[in-house]
Amino acid sequence: MKRSELSEFEFEENGFKIKIKRGPSGQPIFTTAPITSLPATTPQSSSETLNTIKPAGQSNDHGSDEAGYTYVKSPMVGTFYRSPSPETPPFTDANAKVEEKTVVCIIEAMKIMNEIQAETKGTVVEILVESGQPVEYGQRLFKIKQG
Repeated sequence: MKRSELSEFEFEENGFKIKIKRGPSGQPIFTTAPITSLPATTPQSSSETLNTIKPAGQSNDHGSDEAGYTYVKSPMVGTFYRSPSPETPPFTDANAKVEEKTVVCIIEAMKIMNEIQAETKGTVVEILVESGQPVEYGQRLFKIKQG
């Protein structure tokens, strides 16, 4: 924390929350909040655990509610940007073809720009977020017609 000049850091995911603050002596002070509820069944493996515990309203199927369509979802909380800077064109537009490794946007989290890839092959049908808007973990960003 000293090296990064951080005085406070907070992280929350799946009902688990951790907050780290530098105290007056410069030493970290940790605060955690445990997961308040777990699934009623006991998973057999760690991968099953990851697939069982989900944020409310989220699924592990990449958001496919309609056959032949998938959604690119935000892997983190941050600020959504369609282009690397205000002066440059967006990474992708509606009706654009994308591949699995195609960068479709940037999400800024804690002053770090994170490139988000389509992770599927297809055509962008709809852009669901405006540039500069805050996004949540698992929020749908792009609707893509597979193929």
